[in-house]
Amino acid sequence: MKNESTFIDVPAESSSAMKGKSPLIGVAKDHTTGGYNRGLSIFDFLLRLAAIVAASVAAGTMFTSDETLPFFTQFLQFEAGYDDLPTFQFFVIAMSMVAGYIVLSLPISVVTIVRPLAAAPRLLLLVLDTAIMGLTMAAASSAAAISYVAHNGNQNTNWLPICQQFGDFCQKTSGAVVSSFVAVVFFMILVVLSGVALKRH
Repeated sequence: MKNESTFIDVPAESSSAMKGKSPLIGVAKDHTTGGYNRGLSIFDFLLRLAAIVAASVAAGTMFTSDETLPFFTQFLQFEAGYDDLPTFQFFVIAMSMVAGYIVLSLPISVVTIVRPLAAAPRLLLLVLDTAIMGLTMAAASSAAAISYVAHNGNQNTNWLPICQQFGDFCQKTSGAVVSSFVAVVFFMILVVLSGVALKRH
């Protein structure tokens, strides 16, 4: 006798049908990540606009902080200006560079909005923002130290406070220092945003 074999034909699911089902989860995930990163990029762009204002105000206020006392002698005139102190000169140059950098970084920030899943522009911004944040913090800290001495003096070194005589000068320099620290805070937030966006790639 011949052995009879029974074959059951099970229709295999076509590869096209499988391709139609499997990517759905990945597409949804990419869409969610892209939307989240785009929101971070828009916030990044707005923070850069605010940092431009803070850095420009700091540089401009310090640059225009000159004050001349109304009384003077035949051979002596009492005047105070940012260019009398190398630290304040460094502050003006550094904050001007910071403002210029932020302006140049705006197109890269726009690229991260258009292409939220692109890692290279975000990584570039992270590296440059960290370096510029260090420059901003150095300028702000050094100017804050000089401003403190101008307000309070130093008895150990016989440095007398000058803000009682040059009130407008000290007020403008203090305002510039505050504005520079606001820029430092903005850069800290920008660095954190870039790190979070890169982590979600």
